[in-house]
Amino acid sequence: MTKPQPLIDNFGRQVTYVRLSVTDRCDFRCVYCMAEEMTFLPKAQVLSLEEMAVLARNLVACGVTKIRLTGGEPLVRPGVVELVRTLSALPGLQELCMTTNGGRLQDLAQPLKDAGLHRLNISLDSLDAERFHALTRTGRLGRVLAGIQAAQDAGFERTKLNAVILRGRNEDEALPLVRFALAHRLDLSFIEEMPLGVITEHDRAEAFISSDELRAMIRREFTLEAAAENTGGPSRYYRVPGHPVRIGFISPHSHNFCGDCNRVRITTEGRLLLCLGNEHAVDLRAALRDGPQQPEAVDGRVQAALQAAMAIKPERHDFTLDDEPQILRFMNATGG
Repeated sequence: MTKPQPLIDNFGRQVTYVRLSVTDRCDFRCVYCMAEEMTFLPKAQVLSLEEMAVLARNLVACGVTKIRLTGGEPLVRPGVVELVRTLSALPGLQELCMTTNGGRLQDLAQPLKDAGLHRLNISLDSLDAERFHALTRTGRLGRVLAGIQAAQDAGFERTKLNAVILRGRNEDEALPLVRFALAHRLDLSFIEEMPLGVITEHDRAEAFISSDELRAMIRREFTLEAAAENTGGPSRYYRVPGHPVRIGFISPHSHNFCGDCNRVRITTEGRLLLCLGNEHAVDLRAALRDGPQQPEAVDGRVQAALQAAMAIKPERHDFTLDDEPQILRFMNATGG
């Protein structure tokens, strides 16, 4: 088999970063991510961990250097620690990360570190236990804070908090979250709410707060200096002088970041999503399952599907604040 070609789209952008969803299930029901009552995929439609490892092996062969495991909540998937162990051993993979709600890290941070996971992103939208429970519907702040501490005790470096700020719900927590991040030497990214899935819990247009507005809030107390560094994702980072912490802003609405997009997503049922804000997709599950199952044959089909997908990767998304979402799939079905 000839050496695989890198994954380069029609706009000259090379895909080096893949977000791989290991499950659509979650033990939280965050108001901006999921409906309170969810219907999840039948297990037969979900990729096995072995199939995910095959995809990861072929992605790395095609030049992917960073994989982030997502969900739903990845830590509810049985066997996820062993998947981490398998992926961390792939030659050429430079960074293996995970995004989690943190609720199970108290027990799993050390096993994940021992298995070879490099970095963690942990969702944290509130430092008030009652409000945290209201935003997540089922989450308990104490367990998440214990999980953050467990991650630090396990030796994870550059652990990052992700916060979605909603007007009328938790905008008064922007500064407390920055203080918490600085005190605990944690990076922090604020993410504009993305219009994925139909929700009735709040009006997205009314709840929207832009990154510019959040920066203005934070600058009432802290100096923010633009940082030149880039972690390969969509965050644009700032530093507070005298602190090693990075404060990031992910701005799909107010500051489109598509021009240098190097990312694709793979859903838990094997759909390769070429763009967060579009439905362009390729069925990788069919490439895995339909045809001879010798490893060389499977690898050939998967790599051919990956290369063909580059031709339909769109140039950009066009999120708006209309009442009706452009994308009907929820974030848990999109993959982190």
